[in-house]
Amino acid sequence: MSRPRIASLVPSLTELVCTLGLRSALVARTGFCIHPGDLAEVPKVGGTKDVHLERLRALRPTHVLVNVDENRLETVQALRDFVPEVIITHPCAPEDNLALYAQFAQVFGDQPGVRDAAARLADALHTELDATRPGRLPVESVWVPIWREPWMTVARDTYISRLLARLDWTTLPGQLGGPTGAARYPVMTGTEPWLATVRRVLLPSEPYRFDERHLAEVQALCPQARVRLVDGEWLSWYGPRAAQALRHLRALRESP
Repeated sequence: MSRPRIASLVPSLTELVCTLGLRSALVARTGFCIHPGDLAEVPKVGGTKDVHLERLRALRPTHVLVNVDENRLETVQALRDFVPEVIITHPCAPEDNLALYAQFAQVFGDQPGVRDAAARLADALHTELDATRPGRLPVESVWVPIWREPWMTVARDTYISRLLARLDWTTLPGQLGGPTGAARYPVMTGTEPWLATVRRVLLPSEPYRFDERHLAEVQALCPQARVRLVDGEWLSWYGPRAAQALRHLRALRESP
């Protein structure tokens, strides 16, 4: 049983690797891979969109972890020239994490404790999925801006939108973005008529760092909405925190 040399180009997957007990096998990460907090000595190889391929090549990874939304296709194609196994992921809903855990258990299941750790994650997620079924609460429209200047938001077939749908929050605009590409995160003008109908706005701390300075501006765009700052990691990080995110957001949804 040889020890893998894992490079993760996705923050959520870096956290998953460590949760599965593979921290010592991690040989590279992006600058956005900040969880867990003991990664300082793991070499950085750029960001999710601007990977330093030669630096990564020098680290001799046996496995590189990528995501359809977060990494560029040309990066993945270049990786295939020198990486024995490129692991492609694309969870688009909370329940997709179950397949993600199974995928990692299959790839790394010969490593001690990995299959048991993956099973524990799956059990915890099953519990929270059962407790967070759509149809429990009145449907409420919600806007989730993820960028400003220009405004950008999420299409309904993204992970964020489908996560919120389990809480009976329906994201606006009501459009699908397709399996890949920019349409998954629509650009807006801020003058769309439907903004006046939104009942709730969730302002995440990432990828754009919304804070108190933006509350009045957003409230003016959505005068009927309750505007709330939220930790962006609860909305967009998948992997080991999926169960916790459902529990956290359920409490937020049920709060006044």
